[in-house]
Amino acid sequence: MQKEKKDKHFIHKPHYPGGLAAMRQLIKDNLRYPKEALTQKVEGTVVVKYAIDYKGNVVDGKVIAGIGHGCDEEAIRLVHLFKFEVPKNRKYRLRFHKDIHIHFRLPKPKPQVQQPAAVTYTVTPAAKPAKKPASTGYTIKWNG
Repeated sequence: MQKEKKDKHFIHKPHYPGGLAAMRQLIKDNLRYPKEALTQKVEGTVVVKYAIDYKGNVVDGKVIAGIGHGCDEEAIRLVHLFKFEVPKNRKYRLRFHKDIHIHFRLPKPKPQVQQPAAVTYTVTPAAKPAKKPASTGYTIKWNG
């Protein structure tokens, strides 16, 4: 009989379903640039430290390095949207701490597409076909 293999790691860390790419997509889809930051043209990176409870929920978020103008609050709101998968850790209820960098970049202005000048079409009734000239009564035969 084989001896049961023990797991390498005593504690299993939580992971985001879909990985880092899915987390970035969630941030991209839900990021709302604050109006005050748009008017002040503020760009930068907000660093947030957050805690994940044993159920996979984000329970605590704190700005480590912020840029202000409403961007810090938006970063905290985004972090609280995360839902992690936490494997069982030998019946221990653990809390994990992680950091994330959320980048705020001003949206690029869309190029203005020039509209062509307005074109007006007028519809006129079709002209009546010209009448055939009245026959003179002569026929011409060509032999040749």
